[in-house]
Amino acid sequence: MDQRRIGVLDVSVVGLGCNNFGMRIGAPEAKAVVDAALDAGINYFDTAESYGNGKSEEFLGAAVAGRRDQVLLATKWGGRGAGQQAGAPAAVRAALEGSLTRLQTDHVDHYQLHRPDPDSPVADTLGVLAELRAEGKIREIGCSNFSAAQLDEAAAVAKELDLAPFASVQNHYSLLTRAPEHDGVLDACARDGVAFVPYFPLESGVLTGKYRAGEEPPEGTRLAAWGEAASSFTEGDRLERVAAMTGWAAERGHTILELAVSWLVSQPQVASVIAGATSPEQVRANAAAAGWALSAADRADLDAVAG
Repeated sequence: MDQRRIGVLDVSVVGLGCNNFGMRIGAPEAKAVVDAALDAGINYFDTAESYGNGKSEEFLGAAVAGRRDQVLLATKWGGRGAGQQAGAPAAVRAALEGSLTRLQTDHVDHYQLHRPDPDSPVADTLGVLAELRAEGKIREIGCSNFSAAQLDEAAAVAKELDLAPFASVQNHYSLLTRAPEHDGVLDACARDGVAFVPYFPLESGVLTGKYRAGEEPPEGTRLAAWGEAASSFTEGDRLERVAAMTGWAAERGHTILELAVSWLVSQPQVASVIAGATSPEQVRANAAAAGWALSAADRADLDAVAG
């Protein structure tokens, strides 16, 4: 599988999002998913301390035991429920120690601030991350859910203080959620040399063809389990737009899954598409979906269809 750079890391263009671990699947199923991902050439595994109340990190750590050198472990701290000042030095150190224990490792390859912390100066956060990097406990750093202004501020502070900058930002981006194109985030990534990692690239399965307008979510799917909380993924004309894009892809001999993944991969600022999976079959399908080389003309034509 092709690889791209996040700072010093060479990451697979399709990664594995591990937010299902500990929430929708147990440890044995998580290991089967990880095994399939490694077999498919995936080396980038993204989790967070908040996923499954720590179970995701635990299951991932157990799944890669004995083959740590084959994987790049990415985790996040400071998500919802993390309390105030997640970016303060003491909080960062405490969170990392917890993640290291759960992941059964002595270092995290990619450590990311899950949400901006308005109560802690970004200089303090970057400063402690630099210390942890010097101590060998992290290799690369990133952020998530940052605005363009926050990315610019962090880059400026890092340059002023001669600190390592955030190498990546992880925000919501997909064929159906195009906000980073319009809110300045992708422009800031280009300006500041920041890699972009899209989360919800498949819109929780909406961009795999599982759901149809006017029909209830199939039993056993994520959106069926979420109930009313799933409405944000299917509201308005989203399912009609998916149907139109599905037809556009089929006319070219591809599936909507292949379109969703390859469209993101065709964006050069995207480093890795971290798609979640609950089975080896889903992992294999996600990994194989990145092979469609969309041209600029394809993307422009699709824009007219996607709305």
